[in-house]
Amino acid sequence: MKLLEDKILNDGKIGEGDVLKVDSFLNHRMDVAFLSKLGEEFYRLYKDCNVNKILTIEASGIGIACLTAQFFNVPMVFAKKTKTVNIFSDVYTSKVESFTHKKTYDIIVSKEFLLPGDRVLIIDDFLAQGSALNGLISLVNDAGAELVGCGIVIEKAFQPGGDLIRGRGIRVESLARIESMSCANGIKFCD
Repeated sequence: MKLLEDKILNDGKIGEGDVLKVDSFLNHRMDVAFLSKLGEEFYRLYKDCNVNKILTIEASGIGIACLTAQFFNVPMVFAKKTKTVNIFSDVYTSKVESFTHKKTYDIIVSKEFLLPGDRVLIIDDFLAQGSALNGLISLVNDAGAELVGCGIVIEKAFQPGGDLIRGRGIRVESLARIESMSCANGIKFCD
């Protein structure tokens, strides 16, 4: 998606350790009008899949998942990284290793919000190693729901996550796929 690629080039920053920082518009300060266009694009890609639920992970995926859910006119559910006292029911759980936080989380979704027969579209901001997606896919499978696909804002295609998930026969649509990036050479997108 050229609009997103241009936004990454104009507003994104490559930080120490070749980390892509897009917090000025995607996952800290959110450009809601821009994110709405991304949500609309996910709708265009998956509108014929009878999606009845959007699933993401706390916290960075919530904004884009909400705006995507608005186009589908379906609820959005997010996997929590900690069980809180206001979760009364049984939960589905999975382990996710966070690259940015350098720790492993037990993610949870209440069983009352992810049901057998649901047609789930997973939405997330980044795909790199694939840990978050694998954890979310595991929750969908444990619920007996059907995964229709995964919508990713930015995929680091030079890391193995996208190939691993696609290799399992799962549809992954990434709005921007980065072939390479470094402080020295900038960002190159996949053709």
